[in-house]
Amino acid sequence: MKVTEHLKTAKETLFSFEILPPLKGKSIHSIYDGIDPLMEFKPKFVNVTYHREEFIYKERDNGLLEKIAIRKRPGTVGICAAIMNKYHVDAVPHLICGGFSKEETENALIDLQFLGIDNVLALRGDSIKTEATFKPHKEGHKYAVDLIHQISDMNAGNYMMDDIQLEPTDFCIGAAGYPEKHFEAMNLTTDMHYLKAKVDAGAEYIVTQMFFDNQKYFDFVDYCRAIGITVPIIPGLKPIKTLEHITFLPKFFKIDYPEALSKELLKCKDNKDVEALGIEWGIQQSKELKERNAPCIHYYTMSNSSMVKAIAKEIF
Repeated sequence: MKVTEHLKTAKETLFSFEILPPLKGKSIHSIYDGIDPLMEFKPKFVNVTYHREEFIYKERDNGLLEKIAIRKRPGTVGICAAIMNKYHVDAVPHLICGGFSKEETENALIDLQFLGIDNVLALRGDSIKTEATFKPHKEGHKYAVDLIHQISDMNAGNYMMDDIQLEPTDFCIGAAGYPEKHFEAMNLTTDMHYLKAKVDAGAEYIVTQMFFDNQKYFDFVDYCRAIGITVPIIPGLKPIKTLEHITFLPKFFKIDYPEALSKELLKCKDNKDVEALGIEWGIQQSKELKERNAPCIHYYTMSNSSMVKAIAKEIF
């Protein structure tokens, strides 16, 4: 079932969450261990992130360095199929531009359709650690909007392999939105222009980057509506867990903590204090979002469900 269908038929705010694929070598049960505690809250869909390849340099016998691609985490197709089979809940794989040619993207989408997966979240993806800026595959997409165009084309029955007759796909396409703007955007106005382009290309709903000030989300929704974006906008939340998060999250995700939260974070002496505050702040954020009729609240678990479970118990 499509995410948009879940949202359309819902009588109250829905619950959903996002997981990471396990590190290479770990079994599927490491995924289940993160999902099991959250199933009591009846999620309508579970997102599965994708992490592109990284590179290492290995010295050869002649003294030259060889660039070798490695993947620390498996892909999402098999994981999504396993989740749907075990839990009978819709899985939403993330598709990214980085590291993939258009042909590889098409093949992945064909596999997803074959498995009965109805939803995809289309993202550009981040640059890899060895690159200062994002560099697309030479035969791939540079921006998320281009990826969305490809998926929309396949939904219309237009494939790269035009020499054979293939059935149109029927994917519900999600896109990412940034209440505090994408860190590479010149300003919020240009960022909203790019978001509108993604919706015009075929994105049917938006999931936001994490935020800790609900007013940023409410303002973001108002801005979207003002420029003609009418699709559902799902707020994404991540509870703060460790002392490291206090500086890491603003630095890596280019987000701000509201003054009330920052004052409380400065009082935290250890990770236990931060986790307790993270749960309490997440509860208050979720309550307000639910009271303001957010269509769904999407939690970034990072495959650690304990804090999200504590929040969900008070909300759902």
